[in-house]
Amino acid sequence: MGEIDHEHELVIITGMSGAGKTVAVQSFEDLGYYCIDNLPPELLTTFLRLMKQSKKRISKVAAVMDMRGGEFFNSLIDALDILEKEKNVKMRVLFLDADDETLVRRYKETRRQHPLAQGGLPLDGIKKEREMLSELKGRAHYIYNTSNMKPRELRERIGEEFAVSTSPKFSINVMSFGYKNGIPIDADLVFDVRFLKNPYYVEELRNKTGLDKEVYDYVYSTNETRLLIQKLENLFDFIIPQYVKEGKSQLVIAFGCTGGQHRSVTLTEYFGKYLSEKYQTEITHRDIRS
Repeated sequence: MGEIDHEHELVIITGMSGAGKTVAVQSFEDLGYYCIDNLPPELLTTFLRLMKQSKKRISKVAAVMDMRGGEFFNSLIDALDILEKEKNVKMRVLFLDADDETLVRRYKETRRQHPLAQGGLPLDGIKKEREMLSELKGRAHYIYNTSNMKPRELRERIGEEFAVSTSPKFSINVMSFGYKNGIPIDADLVFDVRFLKNPYYVEELRNKTGLDKEVYDYVYSTNETRLLIQKLENLFDFIIPQYVKEGKSQLVIAFGCTGGQHRSVTLTEYFGKYLSEKYQTEITHRDIRS
């Protein structure tokens, strides 16, 4: 018999408080999962029914379930028994753990109170929680001990285990803008190209944009532009893989000139094509014709 073709994926993120569930759910969100934080277990089967009714619009879900669910958390084992019988749902449990000493240190660093400590010592709450979660840990498909993991390493581990080829891990948006309208607030890297020769002062180019070949060639023809492109290619070839390695999911690179019509558009078009050879890349011209 062939393997069942699962229409829906459900990952339950659980484990010890302070073991990294916040980083984990952010990682799943970057992988394209629909994420829910602190879903009461009694609503799990109800949500599964909604997933099926969505006609694959919601096909991958990651849900955090932990001790914040209070008494509802006790029903999670029953919900797991039901989900394991669902033939068209691939259900996996990710349990995040860490050594007691590490968890105590993390609670002291954040000055947060353990949900089960009730005003007492963090270690008391940790021991109680570990005992309550022992059965659930035994049902887990994956157990990560994050004691010696940095957030980046946890994101990488999740990416290796749960990413699928159809889910883009990293994307770039190359954007042009005009300084007269302000710097884009969502830009990660901003390059001011107002020092380049301005086509605006060439009468036959003034009403055109960097999308027109005449303007593009005019901007590209100068030694300053070609040298800038060469240096930026070297810079991007070095730093972008570092962003990917660090676990960043999106990078916005913005080029700005005075009006956002000529020079910034030309550079954006050039690097949009250059970067698209290696990465999923989109081009945005924010202020063109504005």
